[in-house]
Amino acid sequence: MESWEHPRGSSPVGAEHRKMSFNPVGRWVPPEIQKEPTLQVSKGKRILQVAIACLYCLFAAGVVFGYAAFKPVLVKEGVYRNLCDEEGNGEEGKTCYEQELRLNLMFTTAAVATNVCALPVGTILDKYGPRVSGITGSVLLTMGAIFFIFASKVPFDAYIPGYFFLALGGPFVFISSFQLSNTFPRHSGLILALLTGAFDSSSAVFLFYRLIYEATRGSFTPSNLFTVYLIVPAFILVVQIFLMPARSYKTVGELVAAAEGTADETTQPEEDLDDPARLERIREERRVRRESVLSELVPLLGKQGEDEQQKQEQRKKEISGVWGALHGQTAFQQIKTPWFVLITLFTMGQMLRINYFVATIRPQYEYMLGDYKLAEQVNNVFDIALPLGGVISIPFIGLILDNTSTAFVLAFLVTAATTIGVLGCLPYLWAAYANIALFVIYRPLYYTAVSDYAAKVFGFYTFGKVYGLIICVAGLFNFLQSACDALRYKQFHGDPIPVNIFLLVTVFLIGCVLVYYVHRKTQEMKRDYLEDEAEHAVERTMPEVSNGYNSLASHSNGNV
Repeated sequence: MESWEHPRGSSPVGAEHRKMSFNPVGRWVPPEIQKEPTLQVSKGKRILQVAIACLYCLFAAGVVFGYAAFKPVLVKEGVYRNLCDEEGNGEEGKTCYEQELRLNLMFTTAAVATNVCALPVGTILDKYGPRVSGITGSVLLTMGAIFFIFASKVPFDAYIPGYFFLALGGPFVFISSFQLSNTFPRHSGLILALLTGAFDSSSAVFLFYRLIYEATRGSFTPSNLFTVYLIVPAFILVVQIFLMPARSYKTVGELVAAAEGTADETTQPEEDLDDPARLERIREERRVRRESVLSELVPLLGKQGEDEQQKQEQRKKEISGVWGALHGQTAFQQIKTPWFVLITLFTMGQMLRINYFVATIRPQYEYMLGDYKLAEQVNNVFDIALPLGGVISIPFIGLILDNTSTAFVLAFLVTAATTIGVLGCLPYLWAAYANIALFVIYRPLYYTAVSDYAAKVFGFYTFGKVYGLIICVAGLFNFLQSACDALRYKQFHGDPIPVNIFLLVTVFLIGCVLVYYVHRKTQEMKRDYLEDEAEHAVERTMPEVSNGYNSLASHSNGNV
């Protein structure tokens, strides 16, 4: 480890490189902190990094979720039409059972891959940094595009692996961008909102392609699209190498903790000191060093500073009602609790419902409305509303999560999901549009609320493992989409209502149990907190009362 001692001949406080200070100890910042990208990279470059990340996330982070817009193009191109018999090959734009099942399997595989790969993405990001993660995403996106370019020319099914690699590439690119929120701590929420908005809007890539496909009367084929799309992973590769950071930007708290940890390593432990004067001097030096680090971070924190930010964070924690419920426990201990089991079951059901609806919206409404053209119209509205709803809902999501309790948020989710489920069973055009309007706002709120729940309940130390496991298990459960499709076609002859009702009731019951459990635990935690406060208040008051009594007794004895 580098020594903090100054070389001979230099100012003991480094005045030749520092601003004037009346602090007798001088302004001191550990070399490790001075080398942090947050302090070394210029403001202009950090702004450019955020802008570039938003740009490539817009074209790469979640393109596979634009499947509802891409599927009609694949149907018109005759993808998997060979699986149909003579009767199923009749009407253009319609699919037979086998074709529909295989097309939906393509999206199901992609949805599962997107969620399951959250675990390896986090591991690679932590071990090798955002640059390696971003480059990995670029390679995977390239592979997906190449499969689609040659899909119509090769003797094997290249569509499913192509969509699979596109799905894998998205999280590597998107998750590695989260650390850029630390480039400007004062605006971290805004930066995360921009990145999330870019992810939600990326589903519009296939919407615009479908419009181009229809405008060119099918001459701009999927092969042409993905040939052009190769520009995206190439761009990501170039900026990762020449512009984006190799190491993740640290939060302000991590920088301060690093400084304090470094200071502790070079200072004699307090318990080994018997001299009160020396102990007080060491504590003062640590305080001054911490203030020195914070002074370096003032341009990042702004006028409010760290204390104000801590007050705001403390307020959010108190409002949530569940903050710290399982903090300090191991991941294995946490996953054995109802906190984990119930949110995982709820996520499994909700994710299945969400992705099943995205994959089958057109055939569902074709049956319920009894009109192919109306179903196509509903599908077109959904294609536009999905990315738009994600962007519009961003500011409201923050307001809801920061200003309401976790129990309220979960109750709201269950209520909204139930309303969406009921609307999804009504065979009316107005119900279809109302369903879409609620769905596109609910989807980003739901995913954000689950991550918010995991952070507040399980803590950041085990967040990657526990949250990754929730999403991974729920993602694997999405393979049941194929079973839902088979039931809809074979058992109910294309009628989606029985399957929708089953999913609605199942998720509603799980959601009610989850809300009840979290509400009850919130009340218990609040009661325990008040009891602890009362005990500490008594402990603080009793010595004062005792001292007052002794003083009075002494005074009385002196007068007698």
